[in-house]
Amino acid sequence: MAGNDLGSLLGGLLGGPAGGQGGSGGNILGSLLGALMAGKGGADGGNPLGGLMDMLTRSGLADQAQSWIGAGQNQPVSGEQIAQALPDSTLQQVAADAGVSTTEAADQIAQVLPQAVDKLTPAGQVPTESLEDLIRKQNL
Repeated sequence: MAGNDLGSLLGGLLGGPAGGQGGSGGNILGSLLGALMAGKGGADGGNPLGGLMDMLTRSGLADQAQSWIGAGQNQPVSGEQIAQALPDSTLQQVAADAGVSTTEAADQIAQVLPQAVDKLTPAGQVPTESLEDLIRKQNL
């Protein structure tokens, strides 16, 4: 699925229409997840969320990432932490897709990622099915 299509689904997941405020967060996340899928050659059955969680964990954000997956309050992350966790090429691609600077892209990701991961992991674990299937199961 293209990043824009995934972005539209994520925009609905985040509580906004595809073209509205929630949609813009969904679009940046769609672009991020699409870039991660492309970087792995579409591995993980169309689900780059596990890879993203691994990146965050390796970058020292294990507590934050786990808080989004588990029950309880989601711990925040900063745009600077996101920029350090993601490969430069991925962040540059996301920024180019969104038409913003890499700093702004990282800030936007930091704002919407905790809520998106929380909603994409309703059973308290990273799903093995594709993100598209998981989002559709939530009737969006």
